[in-house]
Formats: sequence, structure tokens, C-alpha cells
Amino acid sequence: MSILQSKYTPPLLFRNGHISTIYPNIFRKVRDVLQKRERIELSDGDFIDLDWSYSSTPNTQKLAIIIHGLEGNAQRQYMLGTARHLNQNNWDAISVNLRNCSGEVNRLYRSYNAGVSDDLDQIINYVLSNYEYTNISLCGFSLGGNILLKYLGEGRSIASEIKTAVAISAPCDLYNSLLEINKPKNFIYEQRFIRHLKAKLLERQVVFPEKISKSDIDACKSLMDIDNLYTSRAHGYTDAMDYYTKCSSKQFLKNIRIPTLIINAKNDSFLGNQCYPIDEVRKNTSLFLQIPEYGGHVGFYLPGKTYYNEAQTLEFFEK
Repeated sequence: MSILQSKYTPPLLFRNGHISTIYPNIFRKVRDVLQKRERIELSDGDFIDLDWSYSSTPNTQKLAIIIHGLEGNAQRQYMLGTARHLNQNNWDAISVNLRNCSGEVNRLYRSYNAGVSDDLDQIINYVLSNYEYTNISLCGFSLGGNILLKYLGEGRSIASEIKTAVAISAPCDLYNSLLEINKPKNFIYEQRFIRHLKAKLLERQVVFPEKISKSDIDACKSLMDIDNLYTSRAHGYTDAMDYYTKCSSKQFLKNIRIPTLIINAKNDSFLGNQCYPIDEVRKNTSLFLQIPEYGGHVGFYLPGKTYYNEAQTLEFFEK
């Protein structure tokens, strides 16, 4: 059995899932990570921006590739906190900005979604072709966690340099997660996502007026509306349900062959029951699952600079 017991016991206030979720986004400030941007060209003519940060130990052979969640970027506090903790422990880090998330509209009508494992594959191949790291590990948050789990389980050849992976607050069943986000308890979060995504779509409408209209964007009232209008069509899926079905990582977990840890808090209000892949983990000796009682969605606060998920990530990378 690969279900791991969690010893995460936050201060009393942070046992509330909503406080755990909201606090780091508003009050956490990670200011001591120096990032250097590198743009890589993709095979379809688009680009992705990678923000590097480095270990104080020169010429380390260890590299972490970190992927953000929905409407995130490499400067989110959870990304910076993870990069900092790894940098302080002899790891270089690439904080990925998925397409259209680095502050500049990408070149193509498509952008990113929860299943863009081909983009991760291109990033990894670029690193392997241009750098000499022998120990590469992956870390993904939320949507980024789903991407890396899908990448590892799709049946492609995984480079021997890829040693371990950690997915945090991963919506392994996308439709189940959507249904959970639609509940009244998550109204504020849902509306925030909708505002941000519609603002991004309005930017795209200016660049691609023949592909999407302002009236269609304005008519979107839910995340599923946006996925039906844009996410699915722009990325080759029939509709939102086709996208959710084909991109949910849960179906790919049985094929993962490198040590992979999933940390999904029990009080994560974005995750429904289907997002806790207990049966899949029990059937695959390469998978490990922690379900801490607390942590919210990408929360896991601890006093001091290092959050629980950051300490767990480093520990798992170095096993």
C-alpha cells in the first residue's frame, strides 16, 4: 500500500480550508528568489517562457521543473516558495510559465489547458538537449499537477534523467473538480477564475477577431461555458466534456513508472471524491498518496519560510 500518513498539523487558524487557500495568495511574500528568463521556441511556432533560479552550489546536477495552476505564472508565491526551498538545498529550478501566462499574449490562438503534456515534453527535451542535468524531478500544482501526471502516464518514453515527481492539489478528475468548484461554497473562487479567464479571452479576441467574438465571451457565465467556447475548440476537443474526459490524469495513473507523490488535502474545496485516487495508488507501487486533514487548495501553511508541501517535495525528490 502506498497511502502515506501525513504529519501536517498547522496552527489552529489554518485548519480552515478557505483560510489555508486564501492566505498565501494575499499575505505571503517570497522576495528572495532571483529568476532569469529564457524563452524557448515550440515546434508549432509558439513559445514558452521559463524562469530559472539557481542553487548557490555551482554546477549542481539536480534540476526541478515546476508547473503552476490555472491562471498562475512563475511568480505566484507557491511557485517562488518551492523554487526557493529547492534552491537552498542544491537544486536548480525552472518555473514554467505555460503558454499565455508570462505577461505576453502567445502567438497562436491556442494557449494552455489541463492536458498540455506535449508542451511539458518539449520543455524536458529542450533541457536534455541543451543542459547536462542528470537528476531531473517534476513538481506541479493543481492544473499543473494534472499535466505532469498525464505526461508520466500516457505511455511515452520517459527519459532516464527524470527521477521523481510531486503533484500538489491535483484535480485528477477534471469534471469532478469542476462540479465541486460550482458549489456555493466556492462562489468567490469561481467568479475570480471566470473574470480572469474572460479578461484573457478578450485579449485574444483583439488578436484573433475571426475566431472568437466579444459577445460570445460576454455570454460565458461559468467555467464550463468558457471550456465549451474556447478551451475545447482551441485545443482540438469536441466540447468541454470531451476535454475533461480525455485530459483527466486519473485514467493514466496506472501507467506511471517513476516514483510519484500526490498531496491532496482532505479539506481542499476544489476537489471532489473522484480526485483522491486511492484505488489507483494501491494498485501501482510507483504511486504515493498523502491526504492531509488540512491544507486547503495549494495552502499547507507552516510558520517560517517553508510550507509543508515544499518540505515534502524536497524530501521526496531526495529519497
